[in-house]
Amino acid sequence: MHAVDFEKTSLAGALTTALRFSLLMLLVCGLFYSTSVTLLGGLLFPARASGSLIQRDGQVIGSVLVAQPFNSARYFHSRPSAVNHDPTATGGSNLAPSNPALRERVAADSARIQNLEGVSAHAIPVDLLAASGSGIDPHISPAAAALQAARVARARNLDSEKVHQLIALHTETPQWGLFGQPRVNVLRLNLALDAGAETDTRHD
Repeated sequence: MHAVDFEKTSLAGALTTALRFSLLMLLVCGLFYSTSVTLLGGLLFPARASGSLIQRDGQVIGSVLVAQPFNSARYFHSRPSAVNHDPTATGGSNLAPSNPALRERVAADSARIQNLEGVSAHAIPVDLLAASGSGIDPHISPAAAALQAARVARARNLDSEKVHQLIALHTETPQWGLFGQPRVNVLRLNLALDAGAETDTRHD
């Protein structure tokens, strides 16, 4: 066999082997692995695998993973969002602290919160002024929730202590006691408020 023919045969063999390996990896990683993980996740963690959705009266009203904009005085408000809480366009503003646009937005939000909650600027927790990196962070700090408690209690004609107890009940601790900070899921807290109001109404 000539050297040229041998080189062609070797190249063809190498290409065939590479193609077979690529197809095998495509089937294993692209089909078998992804299908197995999806089915296993749905079996072991059905709620999380489907998006951690929250249903009420048979209707999906949101997800515990995605913030919603609440504007009514009767509800706790979420963090600011650079993407208007749109889960299909997550992201931050990418504005530097020195950017005038960011300073103007924070100043406007601070003035609004001061007027709404009746507090000074120094009393406002930073998470009520700073948007999260994702733009859809569903949590606020316990301090941010406590700041809004008096306003929510007045709007709902509830005892302020009852609202604080509800905040404490819905405060999540760091994962495994190590990772993250104590936090409050705004949607869950607001749903608990509504459920409590409905209970009070039935007992009148």
